[in-house]
Amino acid sequence: MADERLTGRVLGVPIDAIRWAQALERIRQWGQGYESRYVCICNVHSVVTAGQDAAFGHVVADADMATPDGAPVAWMLRKLGFAEQQRINGPDLMWKYCEQAARHDESIFLYGSSDETLAALQRRLREVFPSLKVAGAISPPFRPLSAEEDATDVARINASGAGTVWVSLGCPKQEKWMAAHRGRINAVMIGVGAAFDYHAGTIKRAPLWMQRYGLEWLHRLFSEPGRLWKRYLLTNSLFVLLALRQLLCRRKESTG
Repeated sequence: MADERLTGRVLGVPIDAIRWAQALERIRQWGQGYESRYVCICNVHSVVTAGQDAAFGHVVADADMATPDGAPVAWMLRKLGFAEQQRINGPDLMWKYCEQAARHDESIFLYGSSDETLAALQRRLREVFPSLKVAGAISPPFRPLSAEEDATDVARINASGAGTVWVSLGCPKQEKWMAAHRGRINAVMIGVGAAFDYHAGTIKRAPLWMQRYGLEWLHRLFSEPGRLWKRYLLTNSLFVLLALRQLLCRRKESTG
């Protein structure tokens, strides 16, 4: 069943221990029923932020599914007893789901990023998945929306017939947006961060070998050092320290 969950607490944050096929099937079942749900894709930054920001922590903990995006997050789940845990990252989840949606005649909706990126993304999706139905795309302004603007976006999404809404607003904005719209948007919302830019080709993704070895963060750091150095160097260091502390405490408990 779609609602059967198995989670492990990574630095206190509940993350789903789940395989690719299970994650895709869960979203598909919810989407077919137009269920108002949201999915968080959790990397090191979002897990650490969830521990530091109580409001954001509540948003992640209250998600209908929280996948281990970052390689260190998946590694922690393996250390916590989920030996075969895979990394379920945003760009690949979106791509795999689009392939599946094209086969099953499902409609998707795109929310976030710029008009230029959305246009390039839709061109790429049409090229690779000719039968995929993109029911609509919205590039919201960077500023907060008025109540009227927000209501217009919600009505447009609900009228589109899409079962899934792929959200690219960046962390933590996209997670907070999804939480605020659960119960209002009749579809599954999945926050995928930079996935729109990767698939549109506006940002170059790390080579496959770096992805396999959990070094995608390093590629992004080298690509945008001015913007990302603090997030990756400081946040990653904090994650390592907190993860080691959690594992040591767990070991003491099991041997005590």
